[in-house]
Amino acid sequence: MLRPCGIKGQKRKKREERYDKEEDEVEAEEQSIEKAKRAMVEEKEMAMETSGKEEEELEGQTHEMAGIPIVPSDLKTKKPGLIFVLERASLEVAKVGKSYQILNSDDHANFLRKNNKNPADYRPDIVYQALLSILDSPVNKAGRLRAVYVKTDKGVLFEVKPHVRIPRTYKRFAGIMLQLLQKLSITAVGKREKLLRVIKNPVTQYLPVNSRKIGFSYSSEKLVKMNKYVAAVSDDVDIVFVVGAMAHGKIDCDYIDDFIAIHFWLNFFPTSFWISAERCLVYLKDL
Repeated sequence: MLRPCGIKGQKRKKREERYDKEEDEVEAEEQSIEKAKRAMVEEKEMAMETSGKEEEELEGQTHEMAGIPIVPSDLKTKKPGLIFVLERASLEVAKVGKSYQILNSDDHANFLRKNNKNPADYRPDIVYQALLSILDSPVNKAGRLRAVYVKTDKGVLFEVKPHVRIPRTYKRFAGIMLQLLQKLSITAVGKREKLLRVIKNPVTQYLPVNSRKIGFSYSSEKLVKMNKYVAAVSDDVDIVFVVGAMAHGKIDCDYIDDFIAIHFWLNFFPTSFWISAERCLVYLKDL
């Protein structure tokens, strides 16, 4: 009877020793994991400190915004350069509830009526469609677009670089416009280049001296075919197109050399931006 008991006792001791070894290994692994976690936390804290210092240095100069990739363009061309000026753009910032937003007729109709404003006048989607049409056009991809300027109803003027890729959704676009009007500039991620920036008025100081400034108006008595009209302009002269980015009404600018209406079967429609500008871009792509 004693032998079996002795054997069992020895086996229990061995198992206990084995369990102790396993526990020691587990504790060692846990300690190594804790050390790794502490090291990661310290690295994150160091990164936060360095990024905080960089933000303090750049604060007040530029505002970095992600999500605007840059598309290269070929500027080596002998054809005349094109510049677009969008007048009377509806981009007004207001505090709705607890946050600041770009006012639009769909989301803020009740807010606008309470403040005795006409919701039909608040159409930032027109500017959005306008910039998409211009920056995604064959004219821009061919490297002929020199600059785009936007002037709001409140008189704020800002520049949009030709190689900017406008976001594909309106909400994202409205967020960028809100930050632009609050921070005065938006830079490319990882670079110091300002893709969008608020500039001083008037817009004429940024236009080439030897340029022809053409305004679009459906009420103009001068009805032209775009390809023939542009072909008559000298190759040494840059063309500036001035278009109204509002829902209704017309632009009134003293720097425009000529007001035209594009000859097209839809000419009797009220000219919002996408009617006149898209016609213009279609006719210009092969010139």
